[in-house]
Amino acid sequence: MDIKKDLANAADSVGDAAKNVRDGVREESHKAQAEGERQRRAETGDTMTTGQKVESVGNEAKNEVQAGIDRAKRDVRSDK
Repeated sequence: MDIKKDLANAADSVGDAAKNVRDGVREESHKAQAEGERQRRAETGDTMTTGQKVESVGNEAKNEVQAGIDRAKRDVRSDK
């Protein structure tokens, strides 16, 4: 019986590790996209319309929130 339990725990650990890698990659991707929006405004902000700037700020905020969510998922898994 202990072997089945050990195998189940090992499988859970591998599954959690895979999810952590996936969420880590997504977090970094969202951070990069947010930084891209900041850079875009820094480089072309003078020629952007107000609507484009608002959209860019919204995209940056969205990506920052998504990065935070991915980080929180990993944190919750590590607290198990």
